[in-house]
Amino acid sequence: MSKSIEATGKTVDEAIFSGLDLMGLNIDEVDIEILDEGTKGLFGIGSSKSKVRLTKREEMESAVKAKEFLSGVIERMSMDAEMEAFEEEGILKIKMKGQQLGVLIGRRGETLDALQYLTSLAINRGSVYTRVQLDIGNYRMGREETLRRLACHLAGKVARTGEEVTLEPMNPYERRVLHAALQDHPQVKTYSDGEEPNRRVTISL
Repeated sequence: MSKSIEATGKTVDEAIFSGLDLMGLNIDEVDIEILDEGTKGLFGIGSSKSKVRLTKREEMESAVKAKEFLSGVIERMSMDAEMEAFEEEGILKIKMKGQQLGVLIGRRGETLDALQYLTSLAINRGSVYTRVQLDIGNYRMGREETLRRLACHLAGKVARTGEEVTLEPMNPYERRVLHAALQDHPQVKTYSDGEEPNRRVTISL
């Protein structure tokens, strides 16, 4: 059963944060139900406190399985890491951070992609498939930004010279980032060519 408490305060926000403090949780770890918004009387006379109910969110079974699998991997490598798992738009997103985790990212994120694939295999043994996205030390966020800047730079070059540009081989995730970055560009288009793992993105007029 989910852990639930009721908390009060002069305002709804104060009641929420009072409850979070009592539970030792962050706001994204609870569901919030406003029981009473409270009233304010003249000069404080007749006023009543706000009341809320906070309920701790139960972690998805897939998130539990994923964290157990990854914990086993890093323990065998004598490493330590903090993990956060949450669902967003139907995707189980797992974020890891800690010291010396670069080895789990690898060259151009190849090891990270392999670990993500293994995590997906570990949790998807039933009839319901859960898509997994694993990130370590915000590598993917930084890589996405780098790829978007590269796409814009090369698109400008192609538009000026009229000569198409073919990039180095990339995994499906990185190719999607490039295609998305230029999908609304008024002068250039993108397409992928080749066979995995040497499939490349080309930018052309």
